[in-house]
Amino acid sequence: MSKKKPQSGSLGDQLNADVLSKLKSKKTELKQQAVEREEQEKQRRIEERKRAEANKSFEELLNESELDWKSFKK
Repeated sequence: MSKKKPQSGSLGDQLNADVLSKLKSKKTELKQQAVEREEQEKQRRIEERKRAEANKSFEELLNESELDWKSFKK
């Protein structure tokens, strides 16, 4: 029974160059997909906020107003 010596070097040194390039391309592809998902989520939140703002009642808009209507009552 022969024992194998642990090979020195990094994983990248041990992998085939083709496999390494595939892994790197997959990594960049996954990063790009994550960025695209974040951008889509951001756009969805913006559209949802606009839709909610457009559907507010007069009472909600009045309550959110920063103007002090009592000062105009005098």
